[in-house]
Amino acid sequence: MIAKLKGLLDSTGLDWAIIDVGGVGYLVSASSRTLRRLGGTGEAVSVLTEMWVSEDKMQLFAFADVAERDWFRLLTTVQGVGARVALAVLSVLSPEQIAQALMAQDRAALTQADGVGPKLATRMISELKDKVPALALAPTAAGTPAGKTDAAAAPPAGNGAVADAVSALVNLGYRRLEAFAAVTACAARLGPEAGVSELIRAGLKELSA
Repeated sequence: MIAKLKGLLDSTGLDWAIIDVGGVGYLVSASSRTLRRLGGTGEAVSVLTEMWVSEDKMQLFAFADVAERDWFRLLTTVQGVGARVALAVLSVLSPEQIAQALMAQDRAALTQADGVGPKLATRMISELKDKVPALALAPTAAGTPAGKTDAAAAPPAGNGAVADAVSALVNLGYRRLEAFAAVTACAARLGPEAGVSELIRAGLKELSA
């Protein structure tokens, strides 16, 4: 099992890179987010990897950080989400944004990725939203939470006052992901006793800041 590569960047393409490790070129598939962080040809690079082996193919995927690798693993547990779709999601949304989109039940954010339609986005939300806090708080190699966000620490979107406040802001014309981020940040600051009206007022203030 190859878990990490450290070498020189040989070349890159739309969704791949070749990393020269001691004269051996490793072809890896990667999200555009990871590819942007690799730098230029000839530069030293270090990436985490995930190897998939099937009867007729062996494929290596590369990730710039632990959070992206862990989200790749989690996304591919959803029926209909293969490696290509998982990389597409990671190309348009950061790990933090994926966590927020799932907890906010924001299908529109997820459907930005190639290969993700409304039905698949709904399935992803249904299967993964309850797993977001555990993943967001998982320790990285550096000992800090991987992709931790205020949204991950806040109550799920379906809970009471938070959900009602988010719905109210969406009805006022705000995007669900923006409304969810604002309300959960306010809920974390104001505490569990905050009511719907208080969260709406605080959320509006947050959004207009």
